[in-house]
Amino acid sequence: MTGAARGIGTAIAHRLAADGLRVALIDLDEKECEAVASSIAAQGGTAVGLGADITDEIAVEAVVQEVADVLGPPTVLVNNAGIIRDDLILRMSVNDWDAVIDVHLRGTFLMTRAVRSHMTAAGFGRIVSLSSTSALGKRGQANYAAAKAGIQGFTKTVAIELGRYGVTANAVAPGFIETDMTAATAVRVGMPFEEFKAAAAGQIPVGRTGTPDDNAHVVSYFASEDAGFVYGQILYVAGGPRT
Repeated sequence: MTGAARGIGTAIAHRLAADGLRVALIDLDEKECEAVASSIAAQGGTAVGLGADITDEIAVEAVVQEVADVLGPPTVLVNNAGIIRDDLILRMSVNDWDAVIDVHLRGTFLMTRAVRSHMTAAGFGRIVSLSSTSALGKRGQANYAAAKAGIQGFTKTVAIELGRYGVTANAVAPGFIETDMTAATAVRVGMPFEEFKAAAAGQIPVGRTGTPDDNAHVVSYFASEDAGFVYGQILYVAGGPRT
């Protein structure tokens, strides 16, 4: 899985390892991935931490081959890597646009393409990608919203193309989740994180913000054999309905 060094990615990695999967954690920061892998191993799981830039085609092919060599052919992929470069569109730079689109969309495409042959050969595959409620539109996130909406379209298309091979593709769309990324947003807008969370919770029907584990539970289901007839779905983990 990508983006595994912190936040939602780390929670998903721990959950999948607890489910009995051998987990490869991929992120730019290999040392942080190795630390997460060590914590999984300490709990009885099997994991390896690897460093790779998922926007680099050659690096992606190499890291997927390394995963296959070390852990066996990958039949579950979680596309979680993501960054934010928030700003109003009138001030958004081309570099900030490209960086967000590349990590979310190019990275998801390259990783999915690289694991496809392993999954189709096995006659089994689970591709789970992280979208966001921002895909529905959010002020100051034109790049992020476009990328996350793109992931939803990509997911539905992959489900159509690979379904005949026993490969499912689904997406999880988190709402407000308590992570380093949302904490950084609070800093950017000049608000203490606790106040920021409280303000967000006031707009959520269940009256609380989400946690990384809330998303890990859903990914666990999508990655399971039980989800074999669930294709191209977008599940909003947001504490309330989204359309």
